[in-house]
Amino acid sequence: MMKDTITDLLIKIPMFAGLDADELPIIEKHIKLFEIEQGETLFTEGDRGEYVCFVVDGRLEVTKKTITGENFVLNTLARGQSVGEMSIIDKRPRSATVRAKTKATLFTLEGNDFEVIMKEYSVIGMKVLKGLALLLSKKLRQTSSRLVSYMATAG
Repeated sequence: MMKDTITDLLIKIPMFAGLDADELPIIEKHIKLFEIEQGETLFTEGDRGEYVCFVVDGRLEVTKKTITGENFVLNTLARGQSVGEMSIIDKRPRSATVRAKTKATLFTLEGNDFEVIMKEYSVIGMKVLKGLALLLSKKLRQTSSRLVSYMATAG
């Protein structure tokens, strides 16, 4: 049994950092909690993207196929980190494969639930959207830095 409630866990996730304590239960109503076993695939590159996933406990490994068909590890995710944020915005196929590196507890926010929050709780929705934009901006900056580092060592 988890000692933290979903609301306690939401507080620790950057996408929800701008929410007040009384707004978090609204998000909690739309969260689905589940476990994934070590080695199990959460989703595969090219799958339909329908939700964002948050790591409550454990580790996930994010990989992408290279043009030669090899799997390249992009990132390892731990507690409080998320994956699949783009899918609730653009509804495009997954850009990477995610597997459980260890047994993991996760929760998801589906795109349809995100839309409900945006429509029915517009103030909360705007705060979540801002948190999402900040998170994606941070990830883009990290990716840009990694690309520059890679280019400097490859050249």
